[in-house]
Formats: sequence, structure tokens, C-alpha cells
Amino acid sequence: MGLRGGAASAAAMVGTVLVLAGCENVDLPVDGGPSGSVAATGSGRATSPLDNPDGTKPGLAPLTSDADRADARALIEKVATKGRGPRTGYDRDKFGYAWMDSAPGGIPFARNGCDTRNDLLKRDGEDVRFRSGSDCVVTSMTLRDPYTGRTIEWAKSRATTVQIDHVMPLSYDWQMGASRWPKGKREDIANDPLNLIPVDGPTNGSKGDSGPASWLPPNKGIRCSYAVRFAQVSLKYDLPVTAADKEMMLRQCGG
Repeated sequence: MGLRGGAASAAAMVGTVLVLAGCENVDLPVDGGPSGSVAATGSGRATSPLDNPDGTKPGLAPLTSDADRADARALIEKVATKGRGPRTGYDRDKFGYAWMDSAPGGIPFARNGCDTRNDLLKRDGEDVRFRSGSDCVVTSMTLRDPYTGRTIEWAKSRATTVQIDHVMPLSYDWQMGASRWPKGKREDIANDPLNLIPVDGPTNGSKGDSGPASWLPPNKGIRCSYAVRFAQVSLKYDLPVTAADKEMMLRQCGG
């Protein structure tokens, strides 16, 4: 996925893997690239979602204070609810190709000469190294995975051990109203850093297109923050969630 002028055979292979996987959030390598890398700076420090309303800061820090959890519940309360519509007509391509750098809505990192996946690896990784001659293609990094609490030593040769999660899954978006959007708005939500977190690949694979009522990160300490991020995306794009999902989101923050 997210090919940048790759060979047609690589594109075919990606398509085959996606069909076999049957999981919306499966994320595959973007660039092959020659060997050799250069060091870069990446803080990777996790940020509270309450202090990161545009998604440009790294990570997803726990919300532990009573005040923060009260603010979290107040934000989640603003989210509208409705029933989940049919998946009929959904196709990942209707949200643009992955991971495009040309989302039209002025979202952060768009049109910076680097595809969305690598932007997110740079944002959240520590000890980031780039492919030789590039300031975009990440070849290795350390990721503090919020979903599992584990530290992942990632290398591009094992690309799918880290996947980019759409917090509010694209199929879910489609069923909650994005099917009626212009394609440009769908491209925005698919590439908006507010809706994207690099995480452990197998854990992301278990999520599919689930909402919070049926899937939450295994790391219980991060679940309120995850609910806040889900709410932030919902509010930014005026997309409702199901009543069961909203109830579960509030519960994660003590509601």
C-alpha cells in the first residue's frame, strides 16, 4: 500500500495480501529502497490527546488525573449518536490510495513531499533512521506502542510488525455517513494524523473496523485516551458513533 511509483508486481502482491487478510487496517510497506540509512531525531514522547487536538504530536499518553478524565468525559459527551448503516458500497479506494501525500483539505503533514505512513513513523518513533539520501523513508526506529504497552524495535524489512491504525476505521466512517461525502473529504480523514497511530501490527489486525463497544486496546491504561481520540475524530468530521460505542467511551473515562 502507499506505493510511490513502485512496480506493478508489487502492487499486485499488496492487493493479494489484503484480500487474504480481510482486515481493513492492514498496513503494508510503502517503499523498498536501497540498503543504508542515516540517523534522524525523533522524540517519540507520548502526548495527552487533550493536549494534541490536531494529532501532530507523538503518541497517546494515559489520562490519569481526575481533572483530565472529567475533561475527557465532557468532550465525549459532545459526540452525536446514531445507528450504524450498511457497509454496502464500501471500498478502501474510495478514501484515496494509501498513503497519499495530496489530501486536499489542508490537514497537517499533507503535501510535504513525504507519504502519510512515513510522516507518522517519524512523528511517533524514537531513534529514527532514514534511507540513505532520504529525509522521508524511515528504515528503522523504536516505537513505544500505546495499544500494548510494549517497546517495538522496528525495521523496514519487517514492515508489518508496525501498522498505522485508523482510530475511527474507514469502514466505520463509511457506515456512519462518509458514504455521502465528496471523495476529497474521505481522503482527508484517511490521512489525517488525528486519526492515525502507529501500533503493533497483530494487535491492529484484531481490531478490523470495530468501534469501542467491540474492541479496545489491550493496554487498559490507555483506553480513556483512545476514547478521547475516537471522539476528537468524530467531532472534527461531524461523524456520529453508535450509542453503544459512546457509552463504552464514557465508561473508559469513569463515566
